[in-house]
Amino acid sequence: MVEILANFLQTTGFAALFQNGGVEAVKIIIMLAIACLLLYLAIVKKFEPLLLLPIAFGMLLSNLPMISGSSAIMMHTEWFTDPQYMIGGKDIDVGMICRKGGLLDLLYLGVKLGIYPPLIFLGIGCMTDFGPLIANPKSILLGAAAQFGVFFTFVGALVLAALIPGVEFGIKEAGSIGIIGGADGPTAIYVTKTLAPALLPAIAVAAYSYMALIPVIQPPIMKLMTTKKMRMTVMEQLRPVSRTEKILFPIVVTIIVALIIPDAVSLVGCLMLGNLMKESGVCDRLVKTAQNELMNIITIFLGVTVGATATAQSFLSLNTLSIIALGLIAFAFSTAGGLLLGDLMYILTKGKVNPLIGSAGVSAVPMAARVSQMVGQKENPSNFLLMHAMGPNVAGVIGSAVAAGVFLSMFSGI
Repeated sequence: MVEILANFLQTTGFAALFQNGGVEAVKIIIMLAIACLLLYLAIVKKFEPLLLLPIAFGMLLSNLPMISGSSAIMMHTEWFTDPQYMIGGKDIDVGMICRKGGLLDLLYLGVKLGIYPPLIFLGIGCMTDFGPLIANPKSILLGAAAQFGVFFTFVGALVLAALIPGVEFGIKEAGSIGIIGGADGPTAIYVTKTLAPALLPAIAVAAYSYMALIPVIQPPIMKLMTTKKMRMTVMEQLRPVSRTEKILFPIVVTIIVALIIPDAVSLVGCLMLGNLMKESGVCDRLVKTAQNELMNIITIFLGVTVGATATAQSFLSLNTLSIIALGLIAFAFSTAGGLLLGDLMYILTKGKVNPLIGSAGVSAVPMAARVSQMVGQKENPSNFLLMHAMGPNVAGVIGSAVAAGVFLSMFSGI
């Protein structure tokens, strides 16, 4: 009986906690504390709860102390990043994962094989109205300008790696970090799972955390880069957009993107397919499914599995701290890039464009547009910028996907 009890105690999480020494136990406790903090932010503060909550709980699951070799282990991150477990040292062994993997290993295949992010874009397309962008085509320039933070941070990551010992960012890692500036979580995941899978947990957590903090990050930058007179500008009402224009838009954009940047078609194509189904008016059942059931299921799978990759070994490092700092820089400079072009448009149009809509050029739909509306209305209660800001906002979705395609086409073969 004593021996049975001893064997039982050796299989508990308490035994596993100290299996690899006190330092590892401290790391596990820190990760569990971080997971609980993110759960608090999602539940109490309501910071992007639809994604932050599953990410945090996935982090909790993967960091629970388990005895090595236990069937209770749901996630084996080394199978996706360590060359010794891969076919030819490069390709993941799908067969082994299907035979031996835990629940989260199997679900994570949807991330690693690039399935979940495009399906998220399909749902986003079904919920997006491109009318404001079609009515005001120059809005796409603001969406493009707001990608400045992506490329600035790409260079910044390489400079940081060269200056600080212990920060190990190559050109692929820098590209993955830069995409955080696009303010688009699925796009950041899509790029990182190909270019720098080891950085996926830190980049995903940074991307979604900063997306949730857009109402905190953007207003000070907006006020710094515009005058009160600029912020009070009332813009003319947008022209009506015909149904024919809305149907042709996703078709034309898909063809153009495919001809210029084929690597962006997986994201942009699914985005435009969803939008075409919505605008055509003949696929109501498919649109409702993509907007609700499909989007919700994929969001759960994506959040939990990405969070599960944030183990103590991969997350608690100097690289992670650098990514969090660079992610904030990326968001700030993307916002600044859109505002700078907005300021220029204000000058060139002699005060007809409110530069605040430039900050909505980041991809966080519709949160960034709402922040533009909020700041503008504080200065002038009769100001309604939401629909004007939606143009750059949806342009930012396309822009971040195109930026992702540029990085993938340039660096995935290296």
